[in-house]
Amino acid sequence: MVTAAPSPAVPHGVRAARVRHLGPNWYASVMGTAAVGTAGAALPVSDGVPRGLFTAFWALSFLLLVTLVAARARHWAHHRDQARDHLLDPAMAPFYGCVSMALLVVGAGALTLGRDWIGQWAAVAVDTVLFTAGTAVGLAAAVVGPYLMAVHHRVEAAQATPVWLLPLVPPMVSAACGPLLVPHLPPGQARETLLLACLALFGLSLLAALLMLPLVFARLLTAGPLPLTLTPTLFLVLGPLGQSATAVGLIADAAHGVVPAAYERGLGVLAVLYGVPVTGFALLWLAFSSAHVVRARRQGMGFAMTWWAFTFPLGTCVTGTAALARHTRLACYDALAVGLYALLVVAWGAAARGTVRGLLSGALLAGPRPAPAAPRPGSDRTRSGAVR
Repeated sequence: MVTAAPSPAVPHGVRAARVRHLGPNWYASVMGTAAVGTAGAALPVSDGVPRGLFTAFWALSFLLLVTLVAARARHWAHHRDQARDHLLDPAMAPFYGCVSMALLVVGAGALTLGRDWIGQWAAVAVDTVLFTAGTAVGLAAAVVGPYLMAVHHRVEAAQATPVWLLPLVPPMVSAACGPLLVPHLPPGQARETLLLACLALFGLSLLAALLMLPLVFARLLTAGPLPLTLTPTLFLVLGPLGQSATAVGLIADAAHGVVPAAYERGLGVLAVLYGVPVTGFALLWLAFSSAHVVRARRQGMGFAMTWWAFTFPLGTCVTGTAALARHTRLACYDALAVGLYALLVVAWGAAARGTVRGLLSGALLAGPRPAPAAPRPGSDRTRSGAVR
């Protein structure tokens, strides 16, 4: 009897080396994948699409989150020097905000979609754990991120990019995810406390983002377009815009019977009076950033992990527009939400395809390459995950 020779075991050190350059920016893939499911379920016309398709995207995001958390744990265990470098790197440190947002959106997806497969009780338990952990990490990122920029990083106004928003957005994601848990708390103080805490998180993140946005826009006007690899990050500005419109809409939805009637009516008014102008600006920024992306693509912009910046921010615009559709009952917002969702699906497909190809080739997990002596169109492999 002839048996096949066993495959040679991969040395432990080799396995650990594979994740040496795995940065926190990879959590953006979890966020973008979850957004396809949760934004699809929020569509005003989602009844015509099999709900199981949206749930499948949530399940994929859950698997990606578990895999990535395990890989990042290995990274911290075996490559602490690299992990410290990430924290001290002004280009990479802001991506730690993605850790919080990945936890939050997967948790919210468990309650809105995952309950179909795992049951209501398990979904509430998963969301409670991930919401609590994600909010704690997000608040830490909102403090530590700007602190590191002020004390340890050496940055100038001309270096401002939308990536600087990432540590400031997680509390806004918490503000949008928290209202989903309100009905599952005991009536009275517990529900009202969580709802008003979400409103406080909304204000915290909104004001912080408003402080940062002028720096980003001024840098574009005075220092010119972003480097090709970073051009997709312009879409990150849509994140606080769409997520804030989503948050006020969901807070107003959850307010019924939780806060006094006057507050409930006020929150309903806020959902419209805030959401309409912010959505208008989001559409302006979408056109502005899309023009930059088209320009960069013509100049040779290749795939990078920054392409995941196209996904989650678009997802927040879908959910924000869907919230406006519920509160205004206007068909134009229904159509807008569907159109934005179509863009989201295309963006996810492009980012997912590039990521799979980069993983199979090994390029995405390779170390940064030295910069060439003379600049060329396109970009070499960088910390942000660019692939020539």
